[in-house]
Amino acid sequence: MNAIAEKDFKKLQELIYSRFGIVLGKQKKALVNNRLYKMLREYGFSNYQELFQFILNDKSGQALSLLADHISTNHTFFYREKEHFHFMVQQALPALLKLQKSRFQKEIRIWSAGCSSGEETYTIAIFLREFLLRHPINGFVGILGTDISRQVLKKAESGRYSSKELENLPANFRHKYFRKINSDEWEVVPELKKMVLFRRLNLMRPQFPFKHRFHIIFCRNVMIYFDHQERMELLQKFSRNLVTGGYLFLGHSESMGRQNPYFRYVQPAIYQKVRED
Repeated sequence: MNAIAEKDFKKLQELIYSRFGIVLGKQKKALVNNRLYKMLREYGFSNYQELFQFILNDKSGQALSLLADHISTNHTFFYREKEHFHFMVQQALPALLKLQKSRFQKEIRIWSAGCSSGEETYTIAIFLREFLLRHPINGFVGILGTDISRQVLKKAESGRYSSKELENLPANFRHKYFRKINSDEWEVVPELKKMVLFRRLNLMRPQFPFKHRFHIIFCRNVMIYFDHQERMELLQKFSRNLVTGGYLFLGHSESMGRQNPYFRYVQPAIYQKVRED
């Protein structure tokens, strides 16, 4: 396998940062080389210069999406950082519903930003459905999962996972919300799929195209790939798209600090919006 030249890696760093806000450090060079080599072979390019020129000349944006699919790290699993889901149903949702003025028309909108192949999004759906079975409401309920990679979104939309991928999910949830379709594959049940919508979205776009604000946003283990400026800008955009009193969940390896003007620290990796922009 031909190693990517330093000048080509720098071009890639600049392109990925300018389009996606993702910082590719030097320590990622070997990983990137391996992933891009697969792309070269798959699409018939003889060198990296041909690949970059193809991406830059493509006006449809599909080539850039292919690059995102190959570069993105999509490590995720069901029930990850499980304390967040328990906090959501035990504290966040009751508090948010209490804040809503209408007694009969209550709403719940949740966004899973950087949803990858859907494991986080469906875990949210399971806990939300369990909550609604005990506390039914009359208004709109919906979960949005977004990611930059079309490849992982395709898997998320299929709702199909192997037994290995489901091993972290409690057995009672696995048997209640998944049906076995062959010896090693399970599919999300229709009533859970109906709660979830998946869409492609680049978190680095200046504004998000949402008509309504969310009550809860999950963006876990995503900002670790951004620099400080990009993280601060993203947090401000999250604030603009979150109701006052709404909750933001980050990954346990991430922190916004306790001096952010829009959020107050609740507990590790959980923040609440306390003021308008």
